[in-house]
Amino acid sequence: MSAYWAEFATVAVVHLLAVASPGPDFAIMIRQGLCQSRRNALLTATGIGLGIMVHVSYSLLGIGLLIQQSLTLFTILKVVGALYLTWIAIQCLKSKAGAIHVETRGAKRQSGPAAFRLGFLTNTLNPKATLFFVSLFSVIISPGTPVAVQAGYGLYMAVATGLWFAGVALFFTLPRVRRVFDRFGHWLDRLMGGVLLLLAGRLLMSTVSGDSPPLQD
Repeated sequence: MSAYWAEFATVAVVHLLAVASPGPDFAIMIRQGLCQSRRNALLTATGIGLGIMVHVSYSLLGIGLLIQQSLTLFTILKVVGALYLTWIAIQCLKSKAGAIHVETRGAKRQSGPAAFRLGFLTNTLNPKATLFFVSLFSVIISPGTPVAVQAGYGLYMAVATGLWFAGVALFFTLPRVRRVFDRFGHWLDRLMGGVLLLLAGRLLMSTVSGDSPPLQD
């Protein structure tokens, strides 16, 4: 195992940079932290973490490379991901003043399974995540690394991702943080909706133009 520590360190650093960068997962977690209970926000973070294992699984099986190389399959993935982000964005754009208070008291609180599903689907339907993991397992991780070790890398990334977004959830569910956003929380929600719409639009535009991001992006 000691022979793989350098490789693991590279994987860990690259993953940290990727998970900390702004994207659909982060936008969703901010909204969940401000507009849902701490339990639901943590369930969403757990869903995102487990979504990582889906990417890891198909990368280990070589299916991820097949998806990236097949224009049809990758286009379908981008369209489905864009439509899902659009649906979430519409929910955000409907936000009204006082939504944070209402939802955290329970009037519009999500069920636990719905909160988990939101995180899981947001992550698994993100084509950018597909490219990231295909790149990771085909460029950074050596083909000679045992599958068990590669699976260990994947498990680490799933746990690290879940813990990162659990930290985001804990921060944005702090009463003092919610009080800061209380007066304009619905505007932040709408801003998140706008960001998600832009991300969805970029996905659809790349589909129409036929662009497929290279593996190293």
